[in-house]
Amino acid sequence: MVYIYDSVLRDGAQSEGISYTVDDKLKIAMKLDEFGVSYIEAGNPGSNPKDAEFFKRIKNVKFKNSKIVAFGSTRRPKINVEDDANIQALLDSGVSTICIFGKSWDLHVSDVLRTSLEENLNMIYDTVKFLTSKGFEVFFDAEHFFDGYKANSDYALKTLKTAYDAGAGFAVLCDTNGGSFPDEVYEIVKSAKKFIDIPLGIHAHNDSELAVANSIAAVKAGASMVQGCMNGIGERIGNANLCSIIPALQIKLHYKCIPEENLKLLTEVSKFISEIINVQHDSRLPYVGESAFAHKGGMHIDAVLKNSKTYEHIDPELVGNDRKILMSEVSGKSTILSKIMEIEPTLTKDSPETAMIIEEIKKLEYNGYKFEGAEASFYLLVKKFLGKFKKHFDIKYFKVIDQIPWENETSATAMVKISVDGIEELTSAEGNGPVNALDKALRKALELFYPVLKSVSLTDYKVRVLNSNGATGASVRVIIESTDKNMNWSTMGVSTNIIQASWDALIDSIEYKLNKIEDE
Repeated sequence: MVYIYDSVLRDGAQSEGISYTVDDKLKIAMKLDEFGVSYIEAGNPGSNPKDAEFFKRIKNVKFKNSKIVAFGSTRRPKINVEDDANIQALLDSGVSTICIFGKSWDLHVSDVLRTSLEENLNMIYDTVKFLTSKGFEVFFDAEHFFDGYKANSDYALKTLKTAYDAGAGFAVLCDTNGGSFPDEVYEIVKSAKKFIDIPLGIHAHNDSELAVANSIAAVKAGASMVQGCMNGIGERIGNANLCSIIPALQIKLHYKCIPEENLKLLTEVSKFISEIINVQHDSRLPYVGESAFAHKGGMHIDAVLKNSKTYEHIDPELVGNDRKILMSEVSGKSTILSKIMEIEPTLTKDSPETAMIIEEIKKLEYNGYKFEGAEASFYLLVKKFLGKFKKHFDIKYFKVIDQIPWENETSATAMVKISVDGIEELTSAEGNGPVNALDKALRKALELFYPVLKSVSLTDYKVRVLNSNGATGASVRVIIESTDKNMNWSTMGVSTNIIQASWDALIDSIEYKLNKIEDE
């Protein structure tokens, strides 16, 4: 058994650009509990009013799988532990488990705490002993343990022994600067394991992009707790990514980390956290990213469709992810056919429509289209070739008037005239730029006829210059990502006019939604 200890609410909050509300933290904590992690480190109740409020509110929430952990430091030098305000805040937190961090590198003791090595040991002992005597389960995070061990192994190990003698349930070895290598971590954890009979944990930072590897090495050396953060967020480069560690340990090394039936929730949990912290979910995350099981090369695709083990290290369904077959000029006929068959199952590899669509894709991609990033536009293209596309509205005209952006909150006004079944509607809207104004005006008109579009919103907008040597006359590719909360889709437009390219992508986005409704 390897205990999973998630610190996304505390260490993750130290990521640049991330700031939780109390409600955000509660939602994430409940999601992690549903997923089945053993411990959720929620913050330091004595550090700020937000964390204090969280611990106050969490007392009324019942958890099925996880224990909430309060985090804090050892007592300050040369004061009684009972007189330390931060220790008192831990006592009042309402949790049953507390994680205390203390210095294990003599450099930090002398240069940061500016106290003696002996006093630092007293601080560790007094704090852990005091909290365990009050009935708390206490973990000791040995901060900078690996650097400390390399500088003065006797003293670093002595900090672990001190925490053990005081009653700590786990000693967690921290690679706080993130500079250690897996072979070093393995050997040092082995040495610590031989030195003291206390369960060991690992807390790795990713400054050398080795946090996952170091965490797995520590487990192989005998550690039975892994601390980290979902999606690998955290201070500086980030913490060990639990979204990679959990499946690596559970699927490949056969350690139990979470309930077996919950592993398929991993991708959902990863995306949920990205949504809460308001960042784009990283498509290149191992196991849980949209590109983790994406295939583009024709030979790769042909092989994976015959036997997925040829180019996939695990079945994506095990972690709740999906295989993704990308469409491009290098994908091959079988790839395009598999995507076409999702729309029209009766077509075969030798159908004339298949050859026509493949030829059209090659032509369009030569001119700058990129269907692997805009599969909704591919869907519409196929529908049109098969004569199954239904046009839901006609554009009579549109017009954009730019304003001076620094004089008003809005910088553009758009007018759009549409026709639906012979009924015309003229609307206008202001927006933050011409594309935003066009989007608002178009939706304002269409929602009168198709109220379902009220649930659709844009989530991302990307522009790529295709031939920079064309200077201001260069072609651009615009990709728009949309959602209706139930599904996400991407559409594309290409033109030398960025407004036209954006407009084409907007039209495709709305037509995709309306045509999908027709398919249901």
